[in-house]
Amino acid sequence: MTAVVVASNVLVQYPVAARIGRIDLADLLTWGTFSYPLAFLVTDLTNRRFGAAIARRVVLAGFAVAVVLSLALSSPRIAIASGLAFLIGQLLDVTLFDRLRRSVAWWKAPFVGSVAGSITDTAVFFSLAFAPVFGFIAASDAFAIETAPFLAGLAFDAPRWISWAVADLSVKLVFAVALLVPYRLIMNALWPMPAAQTA
Repeated sequence: MTAVVVASNVLVQYPVAARIGRIDLADLLTWGTFSYPLAFLVTDLTNRRFGAAIARRVVLAGFAVAVVLSLALSSPRIAIASGLAFLIGQLLDVTLFDRLRRSVAWWKAPFVGSVAGSITDTAVFFSLAFAPVFGFIAASDAFAIETAPFLAGLAFDAPRWISWAVADLSVKLVFAVALLVPYRLIMNALWPMPAAQTA
């Protein structure tokens, strides 16, 4: 969990420097977009196997270690934004997963938890990391604040970080669906212990 969060904190500072036709992916995505959704998979599998109490401990431990390492590897503002977004998003995922874990549909708990956690995480992270209103935390990267065509070419300009947030959330939602396959395969091997079923 810590490796996923620290890697994402560092990678979110680097836009994807590639083009698809006229679309400049640097206006849309950072590399952290592709590593972070794995945190929801780790949390959900922990919750399924050991229950919500242990999943919360994993989230809190991951949060503590990740913030310390992120402060060393990224800017303080990115570390603070990432830590709070991670904590709020993951704890929401744990809570929703736990409420839905006994659902007849095996996919409902990981899907709903991951989607709600992803929306919350994205809103908290990108706002705290880049929105000028939170500038008291620390200065933002001017590259993130400058305006660019919203979502690579729509009819109006917006701060680059807003395009990043929308694209980031879109990728997280795709991962919420795609990671159901490994979740199901691993879940079969890590069926909940009896104590976790009553936790």
